[in-house]
Amino acid sequence: MADAWTRGDYTISCDPGRLDLDEIHSFLTSSYWATGISRDLVARSIAGSLPFGLYHGPTGRLVGFARVISDRATFAYLGDVFVLESHRRLGLGHLLVEVITGHPELQGLRRWLLATRDAHAIYAKFGFTPIENPERLMHRWRPNFYQQNSKSAQ
Repeated sequence: MADAWTRGDYTISCDPGRLDLDEIHSFLTSSYWATGISRDLVARSIAGSLPFGLYHGPTGRLVGFARVISDRATFAYLGDVFVLESHRRLGLGHLLVEVITGHPELQGLRRWLLATRDAHAIYAKFGFTPIENPERLMHRWRPNFYQQNSKSAQ
């Protein structure tokens, strides 16, 4: 199995040992979807996922990230996808999704899901579409969950 992909000065790796947890946490805790998430919870979420780190240049600084939650047989959820602002508009979001959807362990899946507020065009290029029968799907949604739990943990 390939564990690293390179394009130009950028490398994508699934090696969890390369991840910069502080950088990932810093981005996620200020994102619209994970505001206030604790560092411990980010670490736990990565441990239960197939992570993809996007690294730049000879320093190997983490500049993007995504993770897939999957049984690697029938279903996958793509989440926590980001590219740092200073590296956007270079096609790196497309590269990240291309590598993820082409990953050998994620082939032949019947269903992929994701949630996005503003990146529909990126995902559409990889076959993602709006849910055809949303009445068949349900979710248990707890908005502001991370902020509420961080207050009670203090």
